[in-house]
Amino acid sequence: MSAADTSLELRTEYLDYTEADSVFEAYVAYPSDTTGPRPCVLVAHEWSGLNGAMRAMTEKVARLGYVGFALDVYGKGIRGSETGDNSGLMGPLMADRALLRRRLLAGLAAARKHPAVDTGRIAAIGYCFGGLCVLDLARAAPPDLRGVVSFHGVFQPPNLGAQGPISAKVLLLHGWDDPLAPPADVAAVARELTAAGAPWELHAYGHAQHAFTFAGANMPERGIVHHPEADRRSWAAMRTFLEEILA
Repeated sequence: MSAADTSLELRTEYLDYTEADSVFEAYVAYPSDTTGPRPCVLVAHEWSGLNGAMRAMTEKVARLGYVGFALDVYGKGIRGSETGDNSGLMGPLMADRALLRRRLLAGLAAARKHPAVDTGRIAAIGYCFGGLCVLDLARAAPPDLRGVVSFHGVFQPPNLGAQGPISAKVLLLHGWDDPLAPPADVAAVARELTAAGAPWELHAYGHAQHAFTFAGANMPERGIVHHPEADRRSWAAMRTFLEEILA
């Protein structure tokens, strides 16, 4: 599974699941020749929701040979703008991290029920707000989560009480010039993960800013700029990490 097979035919589907009284809609992609359970990679969306870019990323993950399972933490049919201000969607979940955790765990539970998923080999990746989401999933310490990858995530702690042990491996892929995650936040999350006993590593890319993996991102006044080299190297780092933890 070291390289994506761009010719690989995929099966894709939408899948409804619930948390409390709310309905959510996952997007699932996996090789069409799947006959038995495969390792699963959850994909946590950025602040606009489960839009086209995240569906495309889920398919890219599936072409590595995994079940790509894109989570939805906003709700079925609730999507923002991929280029606009989505703080109205993200803000309530940033203010209620317990609710966010419940929705993330509901998505994990839905993935575990999918017949194509090997429930013993599950990881998660996330972008921007999704990078925070996968860290919160690791903080919840579900026993079947092997590891998480945060791409240009933000690191604010959930402040949900004492943090228990974190068993999932954690890979932080970070643009050093990201104004949304300054060096003080990076040091703080490193201390947090160390104290929780998490096996963690950090790849920091010099001169890379927020959203460095998003082709076409060009808002330097907001610190949002695509960085092709960091994009390429971070994807390679993720692939190696997933190959190791999902073997």
